[in-house]
Amino acid sequence: MDEQQWPGEWMRGVLSLCVLAVVAEGETYGYAVAQRLQAAGLGVVKGGTLYPVLARLQEDGLLIASWQAGDGGPGRKFFAVTSAGREVLRERSQSWLTFTERAAGLLPTRRTA
Repeated sequence: MDEQQWPGEWMRGVLSLCVLAVVAEGETYGYAVAQRLQAAGLGVVKGGTLYPVLARLQEDGLLIASWQAGDGGPGRKFFAVTSAGREVLRERSQSWLTFTERAAGLLPTRRTA
């Protein structure tokens, strides 16, 4: 699969929602989140971008974090979604879909000639 480079403003607009969605799939850690985002076609999300997003989501009460021992290595910080996080994910996902549909309706490829 070739790597698409998305405009930064697009990624900034949707990254928190996508990170929340990935963590809602099941308890996970930062590197695994980055791998999942890349596998989904969003490209490489570096730690300097990802970890502040995870920290903000935790600060907002949408994620909780815990340290777990690593298998033969250092421990990892695992993240899990909270019930508030699930509610925000549900609401923002619907809003995002509505927004992108409306934006797409303005683009020349969607207009009839």
